[in-house]
Amino acid sequence: MNEQIKINWYRSKIDKEIMRELMKPSDFRGLCQTVPQLALFAATGTLAYLAFRNVHTTNWPWSVPLLLAALFVHGTFNGFLGLVAVHELCHKTPFRTKALNEFVLKVFSFISWSDYVGFRISHVKHHQVTVHKDHDGEVVLPQTLDWQSVKFFLAQLVPFPFLNVPNAPLRFFKGFFGHMRAWAGAARGDIKDATFKAEWITKVMPESNVAARREHRRWARIVLFGHLALAILFIATGHWFLIFIFTFGCFYSGWLVLLCGIPQHIGLSPNVPDFRLCCRTYTCNWLPAFLYWNMQYHVEHHMFPAVPFFNLPKLRQAIAYDLPPAPHGLWATWKEIIPILKKQKEDPNYVFVPKLPGVSGDRISDEIIELEAAAA
Repeated sequence: MNEQIKINWYRSKIDKEIMRELMKPSDFRGLCQTVPQLALFAATGTLAYLAFRNVHTTNWPWSVPLLLAALFVHGTFNGFLGLVAVHELCHKTPFRTKALNEFVLKVFSFISWSDYVGFRISHVKHHQVTVHKDHDGEVVLPQTLDWQSVKFFLAQLVPFPFLNVPNAPLRFFKGFFGHMRAWAGAARGDIKDATFKAEWITKVMPESNVAARREHRRWARIVLFGHLALAILFIATGHWFLIFIFTFGCFYSGWLVLLCGIPQHIGLSPNVPDFRLCCRTYTCNWLPAFLYWNMQYHVEHHMFPAVPFFNLPKLRQAIAYDLPPAPHGLWATWKEIIPILKKQKEDPNYVFVPKLPGVSGDRISDEIIELEAAAA
């Protein structure tokens, strides 16, 4: 891999006082997001468990389909607990109280088997070198829509964890105990992608970073032994089905989080110093926006990552004069993406270039840098 590079990113002009207000975190707003999301996890999990109990207490022919439907709903809503919730909490922007942010981050990371230690380090680099070839290890463009991708998506429609989970815990187990290259394996089995990601994670968390590696292993053991202890408890008390609901509750039926998350960069330009050209914003209704922590405002999030998720709609309003138009809804967004992917299949050099307003912005201003540094 090439050496790290520094990119002079374009940012839209925004008043310093407006930015100061938008960057303010809030314990109340953070709790308004995290408490309902955890309650939703508990509610859908309870419904799934009751549906499972119903299979044993009734001969009603719809009991099994109801169980599958309940698991499907549980997985659909709670696939967002992993990288979506953990992602924003890793930015340290939602909560004013940093200790509360870290506590909630660990709760979400534990439930979803997320490696917040490695991800936090990796994600800083992703923001610094977004989709720049050989430098961004999280997103590599072009992203193709091949049969392997379609199969991966279809697997996410199945409300049963072991169809989607087989290699994930194994990768985590190996990586959690120091095997960083094994931990970084590609989710879809792409050898080339797996090799690049393995090189990436060992670069951003090298052996010389003893403190990070130690924290990584410590968190790994908490997750591994914590879930193992809970699984033993579930089995010992006769509630073994909770393993499917709690232990692996974020590992199946993740179709909606894929539909929300894949548009972030797909089909756009790599190696450009302008987030408007390499990130995609779309708008949507309140439910996917809530589940997705407003990450549909992805241009805005990359341009000003110190702004908490709950202020991204206001941020868009403040800099809308300088942004390309955004499609509304997942249907409209994917209607725009699919033709782009078809063109890229015919011409690998093709990228979609959104129409930019004829208004000049700034490179990163010193005032904004100072504000963000103070908030870090």
